[in-house]
Amino acid sequence: MDAREKLLSALRAGRVHGAYLFAGPGEAPRRAAEWFVRALACAGDAAGELPCEACPACRRSRGSEPPVALDGDGKSGPLYRHVGDHPDLLWVERGEEKTRVTIKQVRELQHVFRLKGTSGGRRAAVIADAEWLNQEAQNGLLRTIEEPPPRTTFVLVCASPAGLLATVRSRCLRVDFPFERAPSPASPEAPEEVRELAARLADAGRMPLPALLDWAEEFRGPRAIAAAKVGELLGVGAAWLHEEIARGAGEGRDVRGALGAFGELSECRKALAQRNANPQMVAERALLSLREALS
Repeated sequence: MDAREKLLSALRAGRVHGAYLFAGPGEAPRRAAEWFVRALACAGDAAGELPCEACPACRRSRGSEPPVALDGDGKSGPLYRHVGDHPDLLWVERGEEKTRVTIKQVRELQHVFRLKGTSGGRRAAVIADAEWLNQEAQNGLLRTIEEPPPRTTFVLVCASPAGLLATVRSRCLRVDFPFERAPSPASPEAPEEVRELAARLADAGRMPLPALLDWAEEFRGPRAIAAAKVGELLGVGAAWLHEEIARGAGEGRDVRGALGAFGELSECRKALAQRNANPQMVAERALLSLREALS
């Protein structure tokens, strides 16, 4: 039974938690989060298709294109947007050119959910890019997900839970979307830029140290842009290592080096998200760990 089937079974049985953590690479967790909160609000027959797409709640929660751009400071755009135009389904993510989901956005969610809902049904908020919540924002969110308002659900979405506080993770029901759900970084189905990055990573073990440091130089520049590029490096690197570990274990090879590098990439992600680390330095650390594991 895959993640969506498990969630659908829980919805039909009425076993809905106050907080979920959808973790995995690519767009699958985000798409599942949107589907899940729409299904939560659906007023149709729970035994049928969810969301039913016919009830008033489903019609209101249909997504619009393009989505409203957010601003984590609330100066040039809203702090959150609605799913479709449903008043009780909220969506938060990093603002454009921002490296954080801010405490201001978390407080705005808390303010909205202190008010009485307008639809009379369930309310929910998706926090995409949850690994980019800083510690202050996570601590603020923690108080809410420990005791969520009645009939309210929070869905945190992240590529990797490594950047989240253990206390936050422990309050959420985790739903994993594993690497196998996304195309292999080296497969023809993967975007061209992902395939090119995977090919460069495969050569990291043979790359001279000066060339590796030159590669890390590519991650200089405005922090929001550089951090996004390093995040892509870490995501593709982790997916690529995952495949190498599985292949090596199946062939009886020693995969301890690759496992160590996989753990190091998780620490790099945490440093980038939680400790405001310099993106170029994080890239150097990640590339050096890959080089050591593969050389």
